[in-house]
Amino acid sequence: MRSSLLFPRIKHARVIHAPAPVLVRDRMNGGCVPPSDSLVEYAAYVDGERIDAMGIPDALELVRAHNAAAEEKGNAFVWVGLHEPDAPEVEWLAEVFALHPLAVEDAVKAHQRPKVERYGDSLFMVLKTVAYIDHDVLTANSEVIGIGEIMVFVGPDFVVTVRHGRHCPLSEVRERLEDQPKLLRRGPTGVLHAIADHVVDKYLTVADLMQTELEDVEAMVFADVSARDIGRIYNLKREMIEMKRSVTPLQSPMSTLSQRRMIPAEMREYFRDVVDHLARVCEQVESSNELCNSILQAALARSNALANEDMRKISSWVAIMAVPTMIAGIYGMNFTHMPEIDSVFGYPLVLIVMVVVCSLLYRGFRRNGWM
Repeated sequence: MRSSLLFPRIKHARVIHAPAPVLVRDRMNGGCVPPSDSLVEYAAYVDGERIDAMGIPDALELVRAHNAAAEEKGNAFVWVGLHEPDAPEVEWLAEVFALHPLAVEDAVKAHQRPKVERYGDSLFMVLKTVAYIDHDVLTANSEVIGIGEIMVFVGPDFVVTVRHGRHCPLSEVRERLEDQPKLLRRGPTGVLHAIADHVVDKYLTVADLMQTELEDVEAMVFADVSARDIGRIYNLKREMIEMKRSVTPLQSPMSTLSQRRMIPAEMREYFRDVVDHLARVCEQVESSNELCNSILQAALARSNALANEDMRKISSWVAIMAVPTMIAGIYGMNFTHMPEIDSVFGYPLVLIVMVVVCSLLYRGFRRNGWM
């Protein structure tokens, strides 16, 4: 089994913007190593400007040298982005950035509950990502919501993001920050805010789309309903519960994040704004979940009502057909002495009686709404 110390011989980083993967220097073993497949991007940022380095250790050394030489508190940092890395890759980064083993274990295993933990002078944050999956027709087996995770390690001079799932990539967040150097000058906490804000904005988008789905299903329930329709509603209910599990647990740790000492005073109002947006999402998800419950109950009640109507129609026709069946059964007993047997008008008279009685029954059932 490969150890974390052997990992630099196997995988490392690439030079950004290079036309092809470039071998970089292995500072620990003095050789060259190929880039890591799970490494999405990395760079050093000094005074809001991106500076490419020949490797992650070199970028970190450059950043720390700049911060040590700065008269005021330095705002240079390294941002490393990974997508579904293997354990040795995260363990190697843990050695480079001195990450806590428990946080590293969570980042590798994924499927964590949204949370914010402090380990020494660094923060570890877990965010659930939610994406709306387009579909032509909502069926009982449709996947409506895709769930993923983003783990963020934030230190005084670094940000490491580990993303699981194909949804909610962070490339657009990085591009937006690089287009606005003022935002990058906020340092690692500015990146943390941008990521959290991006994820919560995705929540709002998905919540609005789910609300539209619910309105369509609600209109369908009171127009027509079948067992298949109820399956579609139940599937939507299941997806709503999945979204609620992803969004609601984040509210508490996000509320306390702005109160932590590691968050600069000038950044706290930005995190409080994210908390406000998150609260709106949680309220919308809760109301949508309750509406989905009501729609499901209405669909079941509507289905039972339609079944009762069908049973009444069947019972009405059975009652109507019972009259001629009874009369025909009586006159089919072949007794010698029976009324109307020898009468010329006996047969048509019996038929007239059958028609009249059946017509009266039909009229009565129609008047009572049974047919």
